[in-house]
Parts: sequence; structure tokens; C-alpha cells
Amino acid sequence: MSQVTLLDEVSQWNQETCQQELKTVLPKLVAMHHDTDSWEEHTNILQIITSSFLPHLSLSELETGCFSTVLPKVVKVFASLLEEIGKQIGGLSSQNTELHVLLRNILKMMVQTLESLSGCVRHVCSFVESVSFHAIRSLPSCILRVLKDTFQHCKDSEVMYSGRLSMVGDLLQGLFKEAYSLQKGLMELMDKINLEDTASEEEVSDIVTVIHSLLDICSIISRLDIALHANTWKFIVKQSVKYQSFVEDRLHHTDIAFSLCEDLCTSVQNCLELAQQIQQAGLQEIVHCPEYKLFQKATKMCRFFANTLVHYTKEFKAFLAKSCRRFHQLYIQIHSKFPPSVCAPSVPSALSEELRVAVLVPMHAMLTQLLSFQPFAESVLDPDHKCSTECCLPQCLLLVSVLGKLSSQPEEALQLWSDGSQFSEETPRWSVFEAVLHSFRRCMLERAVPVWLPGVMLRGQAQGRVSLHQYVCVHMCACVAVLPTQHFAPLERSLLAAVLQADTQTAVLATDVWCFLARYGTAELCFHHVLLIAHLIRSCPGEGYQMFHLALLLRRLLFLMTPKHQVEFVERFPPAQEENLCVWRHTLLRCLCTEARMRVEEEVLARASVVLQELQNSGYRMGDIQRLNRILGCVLMLMGGSNLQAECVGSSVKIISQLWSRMSSNQVQVHPPLQCTVKLLLSISAVLIKSVEPHVIVQAVSCLSGLTIQKCPDDLLLAALEFLGSLGKVFISPSIQVYVEYECQVLPRISGLFNGLLTHPSWLILHHVLEAFGLFAEITNHEEVISQTLTSEEIKTKVLNYLSKTVSHQESEEARLERLKEWRSIIEKHCEQMECEDNSPVHTPLTEEPCPKRARQETKVEEEYERYLQTAESALKALQAIVGPGHNPSPPQWVKTRLEVLQSLISQINTTTVEQP
Repeated sequence: MSQVTLLDEVSQWNQETCQQELKTVLPKLVAMHHDTDSWEEHTNILQIITSSFLPHLSLSELETGCFSTVLPKVVKVFASLLEEIGKQIGGLSSQNTELHVLLRNILKMMVQTLESLSGCVRHVCSFVESVSFHAIRSLPSCILRVLKDTFQHCKDSEVMYSGRLSMVGDLLQGLFKEAYSLQKGLMELMDKINLEDTASEEEVSDIVTVIHSLLDICSIISRLDIALHANTWKFIVKQSVKYQSFVEDRLHHTDIAFSLCEDLCTSVQNCLELAQQIQQAGLQEIVHCPEYKLFQKATKMCRFFANTLVHYTKEFKAFLAKSCRRFHQLYIQIHSKFPPSVCAPSVPSALSEELRVAVLVPMHAMLTQLLSFQPFAESVLDPDHKCSTECCLPQCLLLVSVLGKLSSQPEEALQLWSDGSQFSEETPRWSVFEAVLHSFRRCMLERAVPVWLPGVMLRGQAQGRVSLHQYVCVHMCACVAVLPTQHFAPLERSLLAAVLQADTQTAVLATDVWCFLARYGTAELCFHHVLLIAHLIRSCPGEGYQMFHLALLLRRLLFLMTPKHQVEFVERFPPAQEENLCVWRHTLLRCLCTEARMRVEEEVLARASVVLQELQNSGYRMGDIQRLNRILGCVLMLMGGSNLQAECVGSSVKIISQLWSRMSSNQVQVHPPLQCTVKLLLSISAVLIKSVEPHVIVQAVSCLSGLTIQKCPDDLLLAALEFLGSLGKVFISPSIQVYVEYECQVLPRISGLFNGLLTHPSWLILHHVLEAFGLFAEITNHEEVISQTLTSEEIKTKVLNYLSKTVSHQESEEARLERLKEWRSIIEKHCEQMECEDNSPVHTPLTEEPCPKRARQETKVEEEYERYLQTAESALKALQAIVGPGHNPSPPQWVKTRLEVLQSLISQINTTTVEQP
């Protein structure tokens, strides 16, 4: 009987006939199916086998009698059908009817093939008895290969068929629908199968293949159908957990974890895009719009993927070491999508909160699971981890969350996070305290914006929004409060390293935490820390940022010391010794108890008298100015106390009065040490302005007016502004007899200084100028200074805008953010450059060597020459400023006579000098 006759005859048989002829005809049909090259015959034979003969096979006969021989051919033919479509699709058009019919027939045969496979699945599911995997081995693998090719074809159809999609769209839709049904049936079938403890190696391998094949299909259908995608993932995780004892060491856990992470990220991005569309539409009733329904569905998918990832991580954590970096990255990526991240998309707050709850709650649960997992800790605490600008805040928030969870963790986890790597053979990792402080330092943009975060509970009520600084500080202190003492060493090292780095706000944060540690520790611990910091300050080589950060910490810790320890600290570091002056010049007098404060005052003033006398005896040599500056810094420190004693004020006024008479603007402009001296004198004079003699004020103003303002360092300008602002408190009386000729010049010089500074190019300096001028104008009796300062409309506008708090230019949020991003880069580079300079090796010889050239040794006579010439030069320049052009009235006649006498005296001195051998 021919193949055609047999097929025609079999197609007319009823079920009873098929059952009777099963053993005779089925092998012939299987052979015909295997040998035919006709797609149509293949499809017809497959339909006849699955619909007429398969229902009469027992469970034990399915694999050997049908599946193992028929299904491999099905996979091969199905692939050839797809290959033919790929070859012919380019010529498809409405005019080429023959090709159109061919392609539709191929798609119909593909649909029929899927229907036949679905029939196989339904038949297997119909058995009441338990189905073993061995009995249907060929069926899952065949179906999964066909499904993968089908879904891939559907996914590529929009590009493949291009503008001709409408010609076959109905068949493609039917193809996808049938594939959907087939996969659903296969997953139901697999749920019915149970592996026994005695499962063979082949069965276990087949289960693993099914899971991995469905994982591949997941990546294809992710954008085709939400429900199918979710159900496929449910099945993958369910089967993985169901057969965990068999497959846990065979599954591609990294691929599964990575795919879940990618699907979660994609779902969150879809939600945010939908939320942006809702916002752009400007809908008032968000809940009732169709887009909101889509948003809710997408949010459910986000929740599903997040919870699935948590579940999978819980079950297979031991096999996810290689996935920890991806988990770390995922946590940061997700948090960067939500406020307060500066790169979070703008969406309605209600939608953002809804999505936040769906995603971040499971993510925090996942973080709790991973805390005791060393590979995750190593990823989060990796010193070489470089995150982008957008991810700095999420990294910081991740570490703060870790701090909040450590108290509930076992000792092993606490040691893992708090101690850092202990041995060289370990993977390098910071302690969590180091990592928090480092990540906070990198959040320059978020600190500048600033971003606001939810405060902690206080007396049963939630605080309002707090700054990032306060948020991190509170959580660090909460962790320190419950930290076992054996972990204090890495904490202290981390805090000290943060104090000694270049970013000041990070140093302030470390100082806040350190003060908390000292406040709630013992008095002895606080005293020990103060002694340590004082020794560090004394060993600092210069006035760098480390010195100022340490001094800030010392000032604050001194407040927390007991009076007994304060007195002992003064005894350990007496101000009378010059090497201790660097410690005391950076302290605050008001932080000390009465006994300690009085002793510091006495020793500082006594030391200042000694230094000043020695300076005078040596002829005010330039090499001694550094010593003078150190003691002046301590005198300025005394001025910071409240209720200054009359003796202290009198001694300080005497010191600055003596020094102002020695200051020459020409020398100050050239020598940086003298600039520092003038800066200190200005600051001290500003505090004591009401006690300073008028002629000393005249000398100070004269020195300032002789400087080229644009070339002065900023710290000197700030001290000058402090002094100028304080001048409003004094009245320069014309009754000064000795300096009456200067009186008419002092006030114009003050207005000239203000006028020059009001045109300073630096906006920061300009702000301080406006502040100082406003203070001066508010309290001064010399109103003419104000009118003489405001000489141009530009300056008047600046002052009036400042006083009225008028904003001249309103910057947009976008422009401000971009500006802050640029500044962030500049500040980071500046800090890195300073740290590189400080860390660069200093090549100092091991033994003292003589200098290549000896410094010039001035004799006593030469020092006297220098001193007298400086005095004469300063006086003549001051006189020149008074009698110069533009000054009215002109000098009296006796001045000209005195000048001629001085000129003759100078000529006589020159003649005498030349005549000497």
C-alpha cells in the first residue's frame, strides 16, 4: 500500500479501528514520518499520530513507541520551516501572490505542529498514575526547542516582515497563542512529575536542561507577554527549589540571578516611563486614567521580580558568590531611580511612592539575607570600587542601611563588616565605617544641592526631613552606641583617617561621631583621645588641612573633658613652651574651666612678652617672624573668651600697639610671613577695637591702604574686612593732637579700602565685603565714609541688593545642578591634588649636612641700620600719601622747610658713608 493510500485510509478510521490497528499501522506511520521530505506530509502524519494513535498508547509505550523516534524529526522540520521563511521573506509583496500563499502555508504548518505537540502534552497529563520523567524524556526537550524558535520568530517578526506584517499578522498571532498554550501545558505537566530519591543521572540532567531552556525563553518573551513571562519565572524558581537537593550544584545560578536582576531593572524602568507619561499628560485624576492601570500592572511585575529574587537568594545563597557584585550594582541602580537621588526621573510623588514600596521593601529584605555572606560584603566594601556620580548617594545609603542592621547580626557578620580585611591573603575590604565616610565624601553634589532624607523616630514621633550629614551622623552614632568594645579599634582608625583627609565636611562628620564616642565613653577615654590629638597637632609639619581638621576635633573634645583632666592637659602641654603653641593657638579659651583658663592666659601673655622682647632685641629680623606669628595666634585665641580680664586686654593692646608701629606695607606686600602677622594683628585689633588707641588705628589703616588689594591672599582680606567692619564701633575724634594731620586722611582711606574691595572679582570675597560694609554702616557715626564709598551706581546697586536681600539673577534648577556638577569635579580634583602633595615623599637626609651656602649673618650694627632705615622709609611714604596730588588743602610752608632740612641731612649721611675707608 502506498503512503498516500495509507494516509487517506487512516484518516477515515474511527478510534476503535485505530486502536485495533495500532501495533500494525503506527510503526509504518512513524517510519513514513521519519523518511518523508515533504513538509505537508510530515505535518499530516504528525497530526494523525498524535490525534488518532497516541491516545491508545500506554504510559510505558510513549517514549519508545513514539516520542523518541517522532519528536527529533519534528524539531528538524520545524527549524527548516523557519529557515525557509527567512530565505523567502525578502520577496514578499502584495503582487507576489504565489510567495504570499507559500509563506502562509508554512505558518499554518507551524501552527499545526504546535497543536500536535499540545495534543501530546494533554495526553500525558490525562494519565491518572504518576508520570516519571524517564517515560516522556524526549517530549520536554523537543517542545522547548520548538518554543524557543517560535517565540524568537514572533519577537523578530516586526523587523523581519517590516511593512508586510499585515499580510501574515493573523497567522503570527495564532502561532504565538498556540505557543503560549503549549508552554503553559508543558509547565503543568512538569508540575505533575516527581523525582524519587533514586532518580537517575539522566533524569536529573533532563530537569536541569528544562530549567535552563526556560531561562533562555524568558530572555526572549520578556517584552512579548507579561503574564507568560511571570509564569515562566515562577516555574523556573519553583522547579529549582522543588529539586534543590538534585540540581543545586548543576544549575547556572549566576545566569538565573543576572536574568532576574535585568528583568527587575527593566520593569522598574518601564514603570518610571509610564509615570512620566502620566505626568506629561497633566492628568488631574491619575487613578482613573488608562495609563494608571498599565502602571499598576507594571508595578506588580516589579514586586514579583523583587520578591522572586529575594526567594531565590534565600534558597541558593551559597551558590551566588559570583552574583554578589551584580546584587550590589542592582541595589545601587534601583535606589538611583528614586528620590532623593539627584538623577531620579521627575514623576508624580504618589506613583513614585507606590513603586518604592513595591521594590525597595523586598530589596531591604534581600540586604538582610546577604549581610552574613562574605562575597557580598567584599563587593560593597571593595576599596577599588568606582561608582559613577549618580550612584554615590545610593552607595552611601546602602552602607547606612548596613549600619542599621549590624546590631541584630551574629558576631561573625559584625566582624565581617566592622573590622575590614585583617590579613594580606584576604580580599581587600574596608571596614563599614571607612566605607561610609568615603562614600559620604563622594556625595559632594548631594551635600551641595542639598538632598533631604527622612529623620529617625524621636520620642515616638518621626522627625522631618534632615540633611545627608545629619542622616549619616545619626545612624553612625546609633551603631557606635551598640558596638562591642573589641570593634572600637577599626572605628577609631576610620575616624582618624577621615579627619586627616582633605574634604572638610567629611572631617566634620567624623568629628561629630568622634565627639559622640567621647561623650558616651569614659572620661579617661576622652582624655586619652585629647592627648593623642594634641601630639598629632604638634607633629604636623605646617598649617595644612590636617592641622585645621585636628584642631577642630581638639576644640570640641576639650568641651567634653572634666575640669581635672583640663588642668592636667594644661600641665602636659604648657603654653609657656614654644613647641606647644601650635596646640593652643587652635583651641577655644571658653571651653576650659576657670583654673585652666587663667593659667593659659597667664602663660600665653608671659610668653608673648618674652618673644616680643627678644624680637626687639634682635632688631626684628625676618627669621624671627614665624615665632611671632605662633604667639600672636595664641593671643588671638585668648580673644575668643568671654568676659576678658582687664589685664588680658591691656597686655594684648600693648602687644599690638608695639607691632603696628613696625608694620610697613611695602614689606608686608612682599613677605608672606609678614602677611600672616598683619592678618593676626587685624583679627586681634577687631576684637579689641574699643580699647585700641586712635593712633594705632591710624597706623593699621595706613598699613592696609598701602597694600595692593588684588595681590593679597584671601585670608588676609577676610581679616582686613573683620577689622574694617569693627571700625564702625569707634569715633575718630579731631582732637587727637599728635596725629591731627592724619585725621582728615583716615576716613577717606577707610572709604577707599571699602570701595576697592567692593569691586573684588571673587564672589565669595565680595559677599564678605558687603557683610563688613553693612555692619560698619549700621553702627558708625562717620556717615561721610558711607557716601564716599558709594561713588558709582554699580557699587550702590550691589550694596542695596545685599541689604534688601534682593536676588539679581534667579538660577533655574537645571542650571544650578549643572553648575554644582562642574564645581564637584573641580573640588574633587583640588582635594586629590592636596592629598597627593601631602603624600609625596620628602627626601630628607639621614644625617644633618651643612647648607651649600651659609645665610648672611647680620651684625648688631647692620641690624640697627636696617631698623632705622625701615622706620624712616615708612614715615616718608606716609607723608607722601598726605601731600600727594589731589589732596586739599595744600601742606603748610613749614612742611616744605622741614623736608629741605631732611634732604640736607640725607646728603650729609651719604657723604660721610662714602668718605669712610
